[in-house]
Order: sequence, then C-alpha cells, then structure tokens
Amino acid sequence: MDDVCVIIVSHNGKRWLDGALRTLFAHAGGLALDVVVVDNGSDGSAAYVEERFPGVRTIVCANRGFGPANNVGLATADARYVLFLNPDTEFLDGSLEDLVRALDRRPDVGLAGVRQVGGRGQLAPSIRRFPSVPNMLAEALGVERLPFLRYLLGERVLAPAAYERETSCDWTSGSFMLASREALEGQAFDERFFLFSEETDLCWRLKEEGWEVVHLPLLTIRHFESERSATPLMEAQAAYARLQFARKHFIWAGPYRLAMIIRYALRARRPAARAALEVAFEEEPPLPLARPSLQATTVSAPGTTRSSIRSRSPM
Repeated sequence: MDDVCVIIVSHNGKRWLDGALRTLFAHAGGLALDVVVVDNGSDGSAAYVEERFPGVRTIVCANRGFGPANNVGLATADARYVLFLNPDTEFLDGSLEDLVRALDRRPDVGLAGVRQVGGRGQLAPSIRRFPSVPNMLAEALGVERLPFLRYLLGERVLAPAAYERETSCDWTSGSFMLASREALEGQAFDERFFLFSEETDLCWRLKEEGWEVVHLPLLTIRHFESERSATPLMEAQAAYARLQFARKHFIWAGPYRLAMIIRYALRARRPAARAALEVAFEEEPPLPLARPSLQATTVSAPGTTRSSIRSRSPM
C-alpha cells in the first residue's frame, strides 16, 4: 500500500500539469506516492503526462463533472491517504511527508487543507465556514469590509493568523484536500454536483461521521485559479451548486435562496452577478451537463482494480 494516492483531475488543464507534477515530486519527501491524472477534457492531458512523467498513471474518461472524475481516480486508489489536487497548483514550501506524519499522529482528522497563496503571492483564503443564511447575508452586505464582523461572518475565514497555525474548519478548498483512507471508506463525491460545492458536501458528510476537518500550515501551495476573474458562466454554475447544497442539507432552503437573491441583486451591474441571479430565480443549471440525473447519488468508493483503467502510463 502506498502512503498517498494523488488524484489530479485535468479538464483541459495540460498547461498546468508540468508545474503541478514537478513540484509535487520535489516536495514529497520520502513518501511512496501513487499519482494518477484523470483526463476528462480534450486537450490531450493524458498523452502529455505519459510522455513527460512515465511514473504517473493516467485515466481517460468522459466529462461528467469534477466530482465524478475524482471518483474515477478514487476507485483505483490503494494508499493510506488520498490527496485531491487541482492541476493549477504548485508546491512552494514544506513537505508532504511532514503533513502525512502529522496526520498519522491525529487519527481523529479525516481531511486536511494547507496554506494557499494566489499567483502574486497573496494569501488565498481556503478555510471556510459552512453555507448558512447569516453567512450569505454577510457576503451580500459586504461585511468582509468591516474590521470586526469580517472575522466572524461570511464563508471565508479572513483572519491571517488562522492560516499560520492549526485551525479547525467546516470545509477547505477543494484545490488541495488530503483525506485519510479510513475517513473515505464508503464516502466519495456526490455526483449530482457537477462543479462547485462538491468539496463542501464531502466535508459536511465527513463531519457528520465524527471526523475533524483541519487546516495545517505545514505546506504552502500556489493556486492560480484565484487569479482568474469569475466569468458569468462560472458564477452562475457556482450559484446553482450552492442551491443544490442547500436543498440537500437544509430543512428549508427558501431563506438561503432569498439571501442569495439579495446578494446577486446588490451586484447586478456585474454580468457575472446577473447570470447568478437568473439561476437563483429559475434554479436551472447553466451548464447542460450539470443537470443531475435521477439515478445520480452519493457514490461509495468501489474496489475497482488498477487493471480496469482505460489508460496507464508505463512505470
């Protein structure tokens, strides 16, 4: 059994993979890694990895969303820990081995995140609170601009000191999530979430099972996604996923939906906010593939063998 199975889902993310994989191996320490790139795009990510990183496994699958693609990789994992890692990341400081050793001493922790910065080196808030009506209203009213309330309300934890120490959190950014094999037993991403909120849902379910979710600043990574401006399509998809989460986990999703409408209505001069506002009113998925199937459900991690994958790099 390997120490860590690293799953990287690449949807047309070939241009990022060299930096992600090179720095991953440079900061792995003495760990035994099994790295798999799940290619659900059309830019030839799998072929690129097979040529440049022959020790990395590849899987080619249809694009059914971010969570389903991670589940495809998870089904082939045979390691003590699983790292879900975005392709647009680079390891900057610290050792993955140190992080794993810290979790070995903390059997109560099911999932951990690390310190993240954006492309210019600025702190990228990755410690999050679960969605709620107060947190959505706080974001709607711009509470993040107020000196005191900004540290208490809103989904993002903004206090810089929280990122310099171990900090308990509700959920952490899906760009880097290291989960224990034991915590993932019978758990996987809910495939009804095509994109966004799938990591929030996974952390919610882990915490319901009694697992801790923590931020551990033993590693620092750069996440380039935070440098991209939100497009109307992506903002609309994020809004749709928030509504999916609310309908799944809240007794009554109506107040949360109303808080979302207030948030986007106050920003309606922005095209992205108008697109999200339309979704909040109509609750229709903006991405055609994001429409949930009646058969889709929370998927348990099956015991698929590695020989069943469609493509594999030579070892």
